[in-house]
Amino acid sequence: MGGTVLNIVTILIGSALGLLIGNRISDKMQSSVMTGLGFVSLIVGIGNAQNTGNIIIPLLALVFGVILGELIGIDAALERFAGWLQVKTANIGGGHGDADERRRRFITGFITASLLFCVGPLTVVGSIQDGMGLAGGFQQLAIKSVLDGFAAMALASSLGIGVGFTAITVLVIQGGLALGGRFIGDFMTPAMINEMTAVGGLMIIGLSLILLDLKRPRVANFLPGLLLAPLMVVVAGALGINIYPL
Repeated sequence: MGGTVLNIVTILIGSALGLLIGNRISDKMQSSVMTGLGFVSLIVGIGNAQNTGNIIIPLLALVFGVILGELIGIDAALERFAGWLQVKTANIGGGHGDADERRRRFITGFITASLLFCVGPLTVVGSIQDGMGLAGGFQQLAIKSVLDGFAAMALASSLGIGVGFTAITVLVIQGGLALGGRFIGDFMTPAMINEMTAVGGLMIIGLSLILLDLKRPRVANFLPGLLLAPLMVVVAGALGINIYPL
């Protein structure tokens, strides 16, 4: 859990710095920063998506995953939680714009940053290995912590205090993965991790569309795909299906 604690601290520090400088830079500058983050997220997502050994696995995982996500209403639930947080913290952080605008920025910042910080390969692999007590896991989360700290600063300067509250999401997801790593880490094969990474990469591409203001997909509803991808690898192996072409 040490890596997760470090990650939370860097996100909080980065968010605080972003809030301090956010009111000191123009809207045009903030928009440009968001566009830059969108470019980087797009490249990271494409790189992660290429970890798949067979594109059919992430394709099926995303399709069936988003069906589950839509039925469950994950994105709507996150929005409700973010809206509740915004109401409870309305007097913290201030921000410009009317009440509706501040609420929209808070929710957008919380959901976008939560997904950006929690669907990458460093989150999954690093947290599981950290839970297993492997030094490599902490090192990966330390690298992720630095990256997330800078990303939090950039996002908070544009989207406000909602980004800082992603520390809650990181605690729940990374902490859960770290605890799970004590029990399931030994069963995760490289193929399972690669396919999970590929699905996460495709989700990051979806986030880049939001940051670039091109489209607003309900990325959170694709989250079940992260669980379905490794399960599909297991099922294929049990059925004797070779998912990786020679």
